[in-house]
Order: sequence, then C-alpha cells, then structure tokens
Amino acid sequence: MGAMQRDQLADFLRRRRAAIRPEEVGLASGPRRRTAGLRREEVAMLAGMSVDYVVRLEQGRSSQPSTQLLRALARALRLSDDERDHLFHLAGHHPPPADGAARLARAGLIRMLDLLGDTPALVLSDLGEVLAQNRASLLLMGDHTRWADDRRYAVYRWFTDPATRALHPPEEQERHARQFVADLRATAGRRSGDPTITRLIARLQAASADFRRLWAEHEVAVRRTDRKTILHSRVGRLLMDCETLVTPDQGQQLLVLTPADADTRERLQLLLVVGTEEFPAGITSTPDR
Repeated sequence: MGAMQRDQLADFLRRRRAAIRPEEVGLASGPRRRTAGLRREEVAMLAGMSVDYVVRLEQGRSSQPSTQLLRALARALRLSDDERDHLFHLAGHHPPPADGAARLARAGLIRMLDLLGDTPALVLSDLGEVLAQNRASLLLMGDHTRWADDRRYAVYRWFTDPATRALHPPEEQERHARQFVADLRATAGRRSGDPTITRLIARLQAASADFRRLWAEHEVAVRRTDRKTILHSRVGRLLMDCETLVTPDQGQQLLVLTPADADTRERLQLLLVVGTEEFPAGITSTPDR
C-alpha cells in the first residue's frame, strides 16, 4: 500500500457523488431534493457502508479504506475503469488488474443493472464470479458478492458445497454440473496459461471426484442461454429463463433471468413485494452462466 492522498480523495468522491443523477441508480429524484447528485446517505446505502464513514471520507478524516470498500464505492458511484483506478491510487492501493480476471464490474454493465429494475440481473466474470447484482437478483438468489477465495467462483461452490446443489432439483443437477465444466473448459482454452485458471482447475480436481469425472470427458460449450429451477425458501419453485450477454473481450457477462411461466411470474412479483434487505441465509442459489 502507498500513501493515501486524503484531500484529493475527498474532493474526487464529492465531485463524483454530485455528478450522478438519482434516477441513474434507481432512486427517485423528488421535488424537494436540494443536493446536487446523490446524498451521502444514498451513497452509503448503495455501497453498503455507514453514512459516518462516507462523511469522514469526503472530509479527509477517514482511515485508509480497504480494497473491498473501494470496490463498493466504485460500484455505488458508477465509476468508469479509469475513474476506478484513480480512486484506488488516491486511496494508496494498486488498482485491480485490467485483464480477463478483473474483479470490478464495468460501469456500463452496472448501469444496465439499474435499468433492468425488477428483472433479476447480475454481472459476472468469465469464471463465474459475481461482480455486481441488482436488488431483484439479491432477493432471488442472495448476495453472491460476499464470497472470498475459491468460493467466489460458482463452479467451485457447485462441486464443493452440497447446499449449493440442493437449491436446484435433483433431476437438473447433472446437467448443470456438465454445463459448468464445459464452460470452464472453454474459458481455460481461451485464456491458455492463465495461472488463475490453472490453479482453480487443480484445486477442483483435488476437491471433487465428480469434477474429475466430467473434466476427463473434455466437453466444451459456452453457456449463453439456459432454463433452470430455483427452489426458493420463501416463495417456492421458480422456473427461470437465463440469457447471457458477453462483453467484446469476453471478460465479463451480464446474466438476465426472466420468469419462464405465469406461476413463476406471480411468485417473483410476490417476492419483490415482500422482500426486505434481510436475506435468509439459505438463499444462495448458484447463477448459471
């Protein structure tokens, strides 16, 4: 870590907050709004941190923020890649690598999450790490940005955590397993020699006999569309169609989930109405990619 440029960081955060219109992040502007851009409490809500810490950051009185906190701020403020890197530098950190393993969602994809509103959507890396989610997907699937280490990869959780598979009916589990492996094989071929993928595959082979069986079959297929069933603990069985949009460099993906039948549409609407910010621990469905 380097030296933190407190005054410059404070100025940058204030200006970026003032530059964002509330409707860009799904908030109502309201007739009585006097603040240019977002309020501090709105930034705090979007970033998942305390208002007091946002105030101290903008006043140049804070401790050095962690990289996790900076990622949250970058998402909340809809920063471009260059602005995100500048934020990291001002805070005394090295910015994340600008390659296929980048772990911050692109600003344009985050804006699309906002525009999708009540349609569940996520931004993922090409290895299945969830980089950002909208509220509808949080209610449907739980918070997938909380995972660390190998667990942040959907394929790793699928083959090492029985609770992850249990959120999908048994008759779908073999198909999902094959799709995960075939998609990982395609990514490994595209990013040949990447140590991140090499290490992930090695750890999966060591941890799961099921993964070793499927990996040995050498099936290759990029997952673009799918239909899956989510066994939700609050509203029951949900049949969802999944569409994946990929960035030109294939490094990040926008996954959009829509109800596949009328019953699921009604259940999803119920979930959006009764949902709160307290998500049951059992809701950790694995997003298809």
